[in-house]
Amino acid sequence: MRLVTVDRITRARELLTGVVRVTPMEHARDLEKAHRGTVHLKCENLQRTGSFKIRGAYHRLHGLSEAERGRGVVAASAGNHAQGVALAASLLGIKSTVFMPTRVPLPKLAATRGYGADVRLHGDVFDETLAEAIAFAEESGAVLIHPFDHPDVIAGQGTVGLEVLEQVPEAGTVLVPTGGGGLVSGVAVAIKAAHPGTRVVAVQAEGAAAFPRSLAAGRPVRIPEPHTMADGIAVGQPGELTYAHVKALVDEVVTVSEESLSRALLLCLERRKLVVEPAGAAAVAALLQYPGAFPGPIVGILSGGNIDPLLLLQIIQHGMTAGGRYLAFRLRVPDRPGVLASVLSLISELGANVVDIEHSRVSGKLALGEVEVSLNLETRGPEHCRQVTAELRRAGYTLIPAEGNSP
Repeated sequence: MRLVTVDRITRARELLTGVVRVTPMEHARDLEKAHRGTVHLKCENLQRTGSFKIRGAYHRLHGLSEAERGRGVVAASAGNHAQGVALAASLLGIKSTVFMPTRVPLPKLAATRGYGADVRLHGDVFDETLAEAIAFAEESGAVLIHPFDHPDVIAGQGTVGLEVLEQVPEAGTVLVPTGGGGLVSGVAVAIKAAHPGTRVVAVQAEGAAAFPRSLAAGRPVRIPEPHTMADGIAVGQPGELTYAHVKALVDEVVTVSEESLSRALLLCLERRKLVVEPAGAAAVAALLQYPGAFPGPIVGILSGGNIDPLLLLQIIQHGMTAGGRYLAFRLRVPDRPGVLASVLSLISELGANVVDIEHSRVSGKLALGEVEVSLNLETRGPEHCRQVTAELRRAGYTLIPAEGNSP
């Protein structure tokens, strides 16, 4: 199969000048302690429409013939590709229809409609949504704009790699969030053409890691039920073209856990002041999960920042728990006036903050004259958790861990 060339990516960049932003490169000093060399983050979450997808979408739509433009375009997406196609179609005066999963986050749905697309909801997972979009294209004659498996899309996404080369020309590793593989394919073409020794690493969510299985099988294969909070990279099967690029040019595919994704999102928010969606934070998750594994200087691409505020709240709480910032446990104490006040006073002296508390006298496990107190505390991190639990035990309290905690 013929791969996209760097010349094609260079021409795509000329076309995209004035349409997309040259996104900034942030120096992430706080991530350097665990890695050899400097760490930089390429902020595609600050791109138009909130992700890199506008690059490939505009390049693909611009290449359509007048007859094809007249038939309109159709796309399927969990959000970022949808917004890219909708904006590109609006800029080029093309009618767009976009199919999105029924559970798409409301901000992504509203943004896609705001860019002028006719949005239709179908399917619980992306593959069902894509199948419906394909059927619509066959019935209506609209041109299907695939989210990743087309040379023009790959070339457009590859312009991210050209910018990386200019901003950090000495990069030793480039970490790329990966679902269907359009971004990592284009970035790999650009990077390897200039610096063959630079490692390009695809990062996938553990619950939606189709590339490791496909590479092992020697062909694109489907994983049955991709499941991850990172909906932007929850793709069940690579494309034929993206598979060929990854097999030929990508040095390694790594997977990251949901805990690492949530911790990465929280770190970007707290330390970088950047709102990043779970898929967009996959490169940072790899840096957290695999300390010292990548030769520097390291560039991690933050591929998108479109996140539902409700999901953001849940992930912040999950990330704080994964990072040892929450401590949950139960205590059984005598049912006497002042005992609970003594417990809370000690917790206050230790610098922990009570998030919530439950006081119960009704339990078959309690002895007569006992009460059970369930506490959820906010702490400063794992070491602080150990300090709090040690001091409570030293004061004579018996701690019973809540599920997922080990006080």
